[in-house]
Formats: sequence, structure tokens, C-alpha cells
Amino acid sequence: MTRIACNGLGTMGSGMAARLLGAGFEVTVYNRTAPRAEPLRQAGARVAATPAEAARDADAVIAMVADDRASREVWTGPQGALAGVRKGAVLIDSSTVTPAWVRELAALAEARGCPLLDAPVTGSRPQAHSGELLFLVGGDASVLEKCRPIFQPMSRGVVHLGANGAGATMKLINNFFCGVQAAGLAEALAWIERSGLEKAAALALLTGGAPGSPLVKALAERMSSQAYQINFRLHLMAKDLTYAIQEAARAGVDLSTATAALGRFEDAARSGFGDQDLSAVVEPLRKANRATDFGHG
Repeated sequence: MTRIACNGLGTMGSGMAARLLGAGFEVTVYNRTAPRAEPLRQAGARVAATPAEAARDADAVIAMVADDRASREVWTGPQGALAGVRKGAVLIDSSTVTPAWVRELAALAEARGCPLLDAPVTGSRPQAHSGELLFLVGGDASVLEKCRPIFQPMSRGVVHLGANGAGATMKLINNFFCGVQAAGLAEALAWIERSGLEKAAALALLTGGAPGSPLVKALAERMSSQAYQINFRLHLMAKDLTYAIQEAARAGVDLSTATAALGRFEDAARSGFGDQDLSAVVEPLRKANRATDFGHG
């Protein structure tokens, strides 16, 4: 398992490919926007023109793309990885996608003689580049054991959750909970600012007290300083909440808090913050406050 194909070089995929390259794997990369591959080419990766070309000689093929549509294209498009992969290669999809698509992909992979692991991650840009992601894996346990050397340089751990689709399900649960916290923090901060409280002291109480999860602590700093360097794009959180609401409904669970949070993220996307960090979800609330101030003037 020394030859790895990496399809998708966005915020996460580029860091993952760099970690594999640094660990001594033979890495071939593909990205829809070719210039994104240039730093990896300079570091020693081979750049392929299509996912099929990237997969052709690989022992394992990894995809890290935005959503079901992009995953379907990179695997099953006319020049998708399934068109070029050899029998016996392991397919790993680390994208945040729906369990239904994972199970469909697993059947397509099996028809090609290839096992599939759905292996989305927790963590964002810093963890991808430092090799501290946590992989949430669905698929055959023996295949996972075979692939542990691949996951090791990219991760702080690997959790096996069950059959194909289990990793995708757990990732949606994780991101649903993160999205609700982010939206709640945005509302709390807007309230703090609107009330005229000493902001630093108020946020210190929140982040140092019971609500202060690691995510809340990280987002509070970004929201307060309006530092929106991309760790996780806002529009992707809206996508994940949408997937989570749909998937939970299939299980008979009404994610009413996710629906409310999704409204905040959709509002921020409509306001032009979709391609910024998810912490920018607070900005429409700030604008609403300023508009109210103006009206009272």
C-alpha cells in the first residue's frame, strides 16, 4: 500500500495529500482546478489530468470533495476514478456525503472488485495540515486494518463505527451538533454586543464556563475579531446541516435545532459570506443590529 491517489485538493485534501507525501508514499493528485496541485507537484507528487488517470496505478484512492454531486463526479464521471482503478485497490471517500450515496458507491466499487471505506474526518484546515484529523470509518474492519498505515500520517486516530455508511452518518451527527453550537454562539455574541456588555469579559465567561466547548472557544475568537480565514467554509456547513436534517428524518428524528441553525447559515450565505469561514455566520446578526440602531436614530 505505497501508491496513493488523492482526488480533491481543497482546504482539507491538500493538507492530507501533503502529509502522505511527507510520509514517503508515492502520491498522485488530481484537482478540478489544476493550479491547486502545483505546490504538491513541486513537493514531489505526480499530477494527473483526470481522476481515472490518478487512480490507474494506485493501491488506494482517496477522495476529499465538497458534496454528493462532486463525489459522484470524481468516482463515476466519464473520467472518474472507477474508470481507471485496478481490481483490489481500496477506495476511501473522506468527503462529508450522505449515507445513501456511500452505500451506492460501495456497490459500484464492489462490482469493480474494490472495497470501499467511507472515512470522513473531524477537524479542519489546521488539523489536516498537521496530521491530527480523526477519521470516522464505515466499512469492513479487515480492510481498515490493511489501510491503517495510510491513515496514520494524516490522523490522531481512527474510529471504526460499522458497515459502509456508518462513518458518513456519524460525520453528519458531528457536524449537526457543531453547526447548532456555532449558530447559538453567533446569536449570543450579537446579544452581548447589542446589550453593551464588556465583550471580552462576557465571552470569557461563556468560553470558560459550561458552554465553552473547544469549538465555541475557537469560534468565539474568530467572531469577536472578525478574523474569517477559512478553516471550514460557511456554505459547506449549510450543506451538512441540510444532509443531517434529511438523514435524521429517515431515522424518525426531527432536528428542529438544526433547522433553526440552517436558517442562520443560509442567511449568512445570502449575505455574501458563503465562501468565508463558518464563523462569519455572526455577520448578518451584526448588520441587523446596526440597521436597528440607525432606525432608532
